[in-house]
Order: sequence, then structure tokens, then C-alpha cells
Amino acid sequence: MATAASTSPLRVPIPHRGVDYRGKVVLAPMVRSGELPTRLLALKYGADLVWGPETVDRALIGTTPTLNPHTECIDFLRYPSHPPKGSSSLPQRPSTIFSTHPSETSRLIYQMGTADPVRAVFAGTLVAPYVSGIDVNSGCPKPFSTSGGMGAALLRTPDLLCSILSALVAEVGVKFGIGISVKIRILEKPEETESLVRRLCATGITGLTVHCRTTPMRPRERAIREQLPMIASICREAGVAILMNGDVTSRAHALSLMPEYGVDGAMIATSAEANPSCFRLPEEGGLASWQEMTRAYMEFALQVENKWGNTKFMLNHFISGKTSIGRDLSGKRAEEGYKGLCALLGYTDLMDKADEVDLRLGLGEKQAQARRASNKETVLAAAGRLGRSMEGNASKRRSLAERGAGHVIQPLAMNM
Repeated sequence: MATAASTSPLRVPIPHRGVDYRGKVVLAPMVRSGELPTRLLALKYGADLVWGPETVDRALIGTTPTLNPHTECIDFLRYPSHPPKGSSSLPQRPSTIFSTHPSETSRLIYQMGTADPVRAVFAGTLVAPYVSGIDVNSGCPKPFSTSGGMGAALLRTPDLLCSILSALVAEVGVKFGIGISVKIRILEKPEETESLVRRLCATGITGLTVHCRTTPMRPRERAIREQLPMIASICREAGVAILMNGDVTSRAHALSLMPEYGVDGAMIATSAEANPSCFRLPEEGGLASWQEMTRAYMEFALQVENKWGNTKFMLNHFISGKTSIGRDLSGKRAEEGYKGLCALLGYTDLMDKADEVDLRLGLGEKQAQARRASNKETVLAAAGRLGRSMEGNASKRRSLAERGAGHVIQPLAMNM
């Protein structure tokens, strides 16, 4: 007689700090649109897990994880190795490559762009203490990713992809107690997809996300879901959780698709980019108005001191076409800073906080004046060096008179 244990479905063990993707509706990894304030906003509106934007291993290697005392964020900072020449009095600001807040740690999956097992492990070791999982991007079709052998290019090099996943599982997942997963696209032929998925599931991964488009397909083209049941069957057999991605528009939509295709969860991209409240069910309030969403987003952006350019980009995304404010927003410059954005949006109660953030980020008119003064100082210093150099060169040259230029050449006398 079969025991309950023998009839229960196989499951790859979830590490003690990892998360099970089963039953989850999650935020997709999106460049620019998946930065920290957007992730926090998605979690506020009910996302079960959030993926960070793809961050290339080379970009993370060499950064310093630093606690920001003002925001409580862990910022992965890269300091300039060659400061600009000149006598600028302003300190050189480091670049923030990746940022995370403790409130998302247990629900954050870091997505890595990589084409090398050694670099993947190096980068994974840096970020692993601050996330609950690492996901390898092998689905991005854009040239910035594929040209380096990353993203969808890995679908053409399955040996390399499997070696990356195996290395991450053994040297990062086990060591730090987090899950390793991978995101792929379907291949042209179902049998090719089947072969690839079987190999991936044998590497020790805990989860697999399938973007239901082939590499050449663009987001405007309808997702192809016919291969999903076959992929789901392979994943169940191997004990690996499977998420579906592609044309999933809301939590309600995801919950209807999951049993239809036999998958464990779903990932939302485009709809979440337009309105992160798509994770909220209708009975819980459904889609938030743009006014509610932009207010919540601005609060998060100020809380974590988000990059000003990214905040402006996302606000444009949320507001564009809905109000005349969108046109005014497009014209906002860094000199106006967060305080200018809050004034435009009518968030007068956030103005003091915006002023503090502008000061720390080097935004606003005062900082712009300081930069202009510093640039002027640098230009004057350079001009002074040039002047001294020219004087020195002139003193080394003999005058024209010394070289005979002042002597009048007499015409030759001619005998007549």
C-alpha cells in the first residue's frame, strides 16, 4: 500500500532563507521600471514577490554594499577610480548600481545578467546576504544583453547556462541558504524547449519562469501558451516551481490562468509597469487611480532617496496622457529637484522632506549654483595653468631682434 509520502509530488527543497514560487503572483524584472520604489509600491498593492531589474555581474563586482543611515537601504556603490581633473570643491559622488530596503528582503529576487560561472558566483556572493533568491536572465532579447552572450543568447548555449546555474546552486545557494532560479523564453520547436527545460531542472534550481514568446517576438505580439502544459509537466516531475509570463494583466487574470495551464504562479510585467496596483484584487479595491498611485510612489521615492531621473521617468509613465501635469512634468530639470516635483503635484506636506533629499542627492537650485561655481573655479584654474604654460614657453624663445629679425637687409650694390 502506497504511503502518503510516496504519493505526494516531488519538490526541490526550498533553502531556509529562500522562497517557494508556488501560489505566487510576482513583479517581473524590468530595467528602469523595476527599481526600488516601484518594487515597494508593487508589494504595497499585493505582489507576493518582486524581481529586481537585471543587473550585470560585471557591474556588481567591485561595488561596496553600504548601509545608508538616512534610508536604511543597502546601496551597492561604485566609487570613481579616476576623479575628474581640476580643483572642484564638490565631493565625487559614487554610482549606485543596486539598492534594496530591509522591508523587501524576504520577498526580493535579484536578477543577474551573466555569461560566466565564475563571475556569476562572485557577484552572487556579494548580493546573496540581502536577497531571498537569485534568478539568471536567459530571456532578454535586447542587444545590450545578447551581445555579451547573456540573456536570450544563453538559450543557444545550454551547456554554459547549465554550468552557470549549477555553480550558483552549489557555491551561492547552499552557502547562503537561498534559491537559484532561471527565466527563459520558449524555443521555436516544442521538442527543443522540452530538452532545454529537462536540463535546467537537473541543475538544482528551485524555480523556472517561462516567458511565452520566442526570442525574436516583441511584447506587442500575442504570447504563445501552447507549450506551457508540457513545460509544467516536466517541472512537476522534477519538483521545480514554474511561473508563467507574457500577457498576464492582473492578479485576478493570473489566478484564472494558473489552473488552466497547470503552472504554479505568474509574473506580471507590462501591466505592472503601467500601474503596480494591478496586484490588488477587485474586491480589495482593484486598480488605484493615478492620483493615489503617484502619491504613494513619491512617498517611497523620497523614503529611499531614489535617483531623480528614475523618479521622473516613472511619474511620467504613470501620469502621461491623464492630465496636463504630464506635460509640465516632462520639462522638469534636476535644478528643480524633488521639491519642484512635489510643488507641481501639490504635495506641500512633502516639501520639507523633499528639501532634505535634494540636499543629500545634490539636487535643487542651491546645489546647481554650487556646481556652476565649482565648474567656473575649475575653468579659471585651467585657464591659469594654460596662461602660465604660455608664459613659460614664451620666455624660452629668443626675441625676433635676437634672432636678427630687426636687421635691415641692404640691397646688393650693382655696377652700372
